[in-house]
Amino acid sequence: MSVTLDQRALQRLMGVHEDLARVVHKAAAMSDMDFTVLEGLRTLERQKELLAKHATTTLKSRHLTGHAVDLAPTIGGGIRWDWPLYYKLAPIIKAAAAAEGVKVTWGGDWAKFRDGPHWQLDWKEYP
Repeated sequence: MSVTLDQRALQRLMGVHEDLARVVHKAAAMSDMDFTVLEGLRTLERQKELLAKHATTTLKSRHLTGHAVDLAPTIGGGIRWDWPLYYKLAPIIKAAAAAEGVKVTWGGDWAKFRDGPHWQLDWKEYP
């Protein structure tokens, strides 16, 4: 029971806060579900592009500071977007965060603009 993060996923963790990267690695070690890192540290230009596409609602994303990652379940090497898979992945990430003593917030728990792939370090603990 573990997931091997491929080279692309590991590259996408570069620049991500070490505590959040540690959570992702712990989740991979604990997981029986394949997942990958879609995005970690993001440029302002990329954030503006996502805002224009309505894929985000802010220019103050935690991705800009390395305090957020987007994770997605994969099946047969392909990224999946169906919500039931994110609901299956979420407890794994939350358990990994708890095991590492790191407070995280999941975009899937948000009341507005629910974001299944999005995980970020808690604002209060990591201003």
